[in-house]
Amino acid sequence: MNKITRRQALGTTAGALTVLGLTAATGVATSAAATPATPTPPGTVDEVYQGRRIQIAQGGGGHHGGHHSPGQPTVRIDGRELHIMRNADGSWISVVNHYETFANPTLLARAAVRDLQGAPLAPFGGAA
Repeated sequence: MNKITRRQALGTTAGALTVLGLTAATGVATSAAATPATPTPPGTVDEVYQGRRIQIAQGGGGHHGGHHSPGQPTVRIDGRELHIMRNADGSWISVVNHYETFANPTLLARAAVRDLQGAPLAPFGGAA
């Protein structure tokens, strides 16, 4: 007669619980991914990062209604525009992170949120 040892029983139980936990976590992640809270158009970002809302619209024209850089994305933090600039090498800078470059506007906006440390984004160029 084969007897199961305590170690085998614990190992089997732990393995079964792990599988059940992974299945449940995957199901929750899949259902959350399948039904986004607010659908965003392709090429746009609408996220909350460290309690601040970041919105990026592609091809919006950028600062002051688009006359500076047509096709440049518009980046907003809590509804206020963050003035961004694209460098010749394709990297991005902003008025908040002027001496640090970023690979894309999303990384740039997140860094600006960190650097603001909760302070509101001030209007650029003296606009109210």
